[in-house]
Amino acid sequence: MPIYMDRHDVSEPVTAEDIARIHQEDLKVQGKFGCRGLTYWFDDKRKTAFCLIEAPDAKAIKEMHDFAHGQVPHEIIEVETRVVESFLGRIEDPENKRNTELNIIDEPAFRTIVVICLNQIKSENSLSPDFTSSFKSFNTGLQKILRSCNGSIVRQTDYYYLVSFTSVTNAVHAAMEVQLLNRDFNRNKHVKFALKIGVNSGVPVTRRQMIFEDTIKLAERMCRVLKGDVILSAEVRDLYKNESADNLIENKNVLVLTRSDEKFLTLLMDYTEHSWSDTGFNANSFVKRLGYSKSQLYRKMISLTGKSPLSFVLDYRLEEAQKLLGKNTGNISEIAFASGFSSPSYFTKCFKKKFGVLPAAILKTP
Repeated sequence: MPIYMDRHDVSEPVTAEDIARIHQEDLKVQGKFGCRGLTYWFDDKRKTAFCLIEAPDAKAIKEMHDFAHGQVPHEIIEVETRVVESFLGRIEDPENKRNTELNIIDEPAFRTIVVICLNQIKSENSLSPDFTSSFKSFNTGLQKILRSCNGSIVRQTDYYYLVSFTSVTNAVHAAMEVQLLNRDFNRNKHVKFALKIGVNSGVPVTRRQMIFEDTIKLAERMCRVLKGDVILSAEVRDLYKNESADNLIENKNVLVLTRSDEKFLTLLMDYTEHSWSDTGFNANSFVKRLGYSKSQLYRKMISLTGKSPLSFVLDYRLEEAQKLLGKNTGNISEIAFASGFSSPSYFTKCFKKKFGVLPAAILKTP
């Protein structure tokens, strides 16, 4: 049977003991609805509870909760137990260390999520044995840092890491240490990488369909389009100041967003992701859609991305075209038009300037 996670937003007077009793009420009647309650998390500070339940469908979960105590969940998503365990550390009730009649769980499901992206920016001798060995050592060192800071690696490739932390301080410290590791790796190397680390915090279930989807999405967008090696969300900044006695290091390589910045980034990327392939999409489109004047938009884009609106649109299209070429979705002309370029020759010229190679070098041949 599928596994689901639901979210309950509870009122201020509700305590961890109340949630433990409600959980017991679910367990008493779960068989009537074909469900099996695995565990739950409760965050007294944010007044949220999250249940992990094996069930035939979401409807059965709602009916079980309603019958047992009337506390119907606000949101329900389907999840994989392996992913839940990677993010939250467990898929069953923790040990009852208090030795009480009720196993009272007051552990929040709130996590700090770190996304680490590496983009190759200099590629001479990238296939040499020396580089391969060196890069393998880099990844080993990166993973060692994450483990030493109590990070749980949810997903990884050589060039991408998705990591969950219970402590925002550990997450920020890990990001700073990985930044230093990359600087050391890039020193005197023929192959260099542009490191991007996005750090954001949130809860596992929102109105999205995937676990921690909102939190991950913002962190990935921060990595993709914002300037700086390390980018921290406004909530991470606030939590770090409350949790750590250390001063948050802010320099030209560390960008700390405001909530206004995050709202702008969300609007910018929602619109860009929807419209980038339209040949009529250009810098002026942002002015109409985002409600900024040209001068305001220019200043905001330079401040956050380091690019003008025109450069931003061009680079985004080229990056998407590079993905299409790698997937062999068509010939060069077809991909140029699919990426919003009205001229294949102009596309080829821009592509060569940005990536140092012609599109044909990326296009896979059958």
